[in-house]
Amino acid sequence: MSATPSTMLALGTEAPVFSLYDTGDNLIKRDDFKGARAFLVVFMSNHCPYVKHIRKHLVSLITEYQDKGVAAVGINSNDVENYPDDSPSRMAEDASEYGYTFPYLFDPSQKVAKAYKAACTPDFFLFDSAFKLVYRGQMDDSRPGNGKEIDGKDLRNALDAVLEGRPVSEVQKPSMGCNIKWKYDNEPEYYHKV
Repeated sequence: MSATPSTMLALGTEAPVFSLYDTGDNLIKRDDFKGARAFLVVFMSNHCPYVKHIRKHLVSLITEYQDKGVAAVGINSNDVENYPDDSPSRMAEDASEYGYTFPYLFDPSQKVAKAYKAACTPDFFLFDSAFKLVYRGQMDDSRPGNGKEIDGKDLRNALDAVLEGRPVSEVQKPSMGCNIKWKYDNEPEYYHKV
């Protein structure tokens, strides 16, 4: 199974604004999360084996940190015409089945994925309370079939540092996963298949 790595957006980048609908047809904006102690953006999908591998653990981790003042959103930017498993109706099914405690947003134009320079699913972006990027990369070292435990260590360490007011380590490993399924002729310049 080939994997695509994160682009590793520059630390300190401000979280790009967005205005997207969730699975309940509610309009969700970046600025709805002003006042959160940290803001986590996860580019994800329904069908990707890398997302399926960590999904239950990710939901548990996000729920745990929401109780500590962290806000989170999941964003699906895949081309649903060619990947119907990622359609909004299927997103709603997944959100319900796996108990998502965070908004799961659909990015039909793929403009939000491009603004964040997202490349794969899952792709994690953690911002501080001022919406400045402090962590991007993997949740942990576990991948489908590699036998490593899913512990969320890398993401947890970054979240804990933000919540405790400590600098986040700049040693950050790219996330790996399925490439975002770009619409025909919409693939961004920064994106390179591995």
